[in-house]
Amino acid sequence: MLQIDLTGKTAIVTGSTAGIGFAIASNLADAGATVIINGRSEGSVGKAVDAMLAETPKRKLHGIAADVTTAEGAAALVEQAGAVDILVNNLGIFGAAEPLEISDDQWLRYFEVNVLSAVRLTRLLLPGMQERGWGRILNIASDSATVIPAEMIHYGVSKTALLGVSRGFAKAAAGTGVTVNSVIAGPTHTPGVEDFVYQLVSKDLPWEQAQREFMKLHRPQSLIQRLIEPVEIANMVAYLASDLASATTGGALRVDGGYVDSILP
Repeated sequence: MLQIDLTGKTAIVTGSTAGIGFAIASNLADAGATVIINGRSEGSVGKAVDAMLAETPKRKLHGIAADVTTAEGAAALVEQAGAVDILVNNLGIFGAAEPLEISDDQWLRYFEVNVLSAVRLTRLLLPGMQERGWGRILNIASDSATVIPAEMIHYGVSKTALLGVSRGFAKAAAGTGVTVNSVIAGPTHTPGVEDFVYQLVSKDLPWEQAQREFMKLHRPQSLIQRLIEPVEIANMVAYLASDLASATTGGALRVDGGYVDSILP
């Protein structure tokens, strides 16, 4: 029986106060890691830590509030965290926008949050992982990276860039015991996605009907024909963070419900 054991490891999960990040942090903690919960405000971080401990009191958690979309915030997080073995760059923003109405500022904002936050933290933490001879860097990407949606081109392109970032840093870490991978998450059920769904379908529909309408009209390629639950993404992340995935690096692994129409990962 395969067992994921992260005892003795320290992990940072950015954007882990809710949604996919919350599920990832919970899974890593359940596998024995000491997990640093990160968000922009002390209030949201404290609330998330309390919620995780209420679920499982034995989890080893620390909360650090820092805005990693800035160089100063990223540096502050790393300084407070100390030695980190697992970095999960989960933070991201998304939203629908008319393609020809996306401003320069919006484009820049999406790259600052979805790409450069991951680049900065990788640049700060990868050297220490290399020196210790073990590390895991995981970037949470999206099916939108390979199937660019017309209603949010800026988001999709930023996630495409993140796939390239992952592959490039995997090469930079070659032979050091550090792996770098991206996880392509499909349409996932989070509060933010519920808001997004209601941007595209009638707000008068009850949630289950709205979800089905959204998948039918905007994500018909899904083979599971439902939104993915955050824990399903977290399960892949926990595996990739473990010694079980020691030969997997430079990859883009899909947890997309079969949404991307490809026989390759």
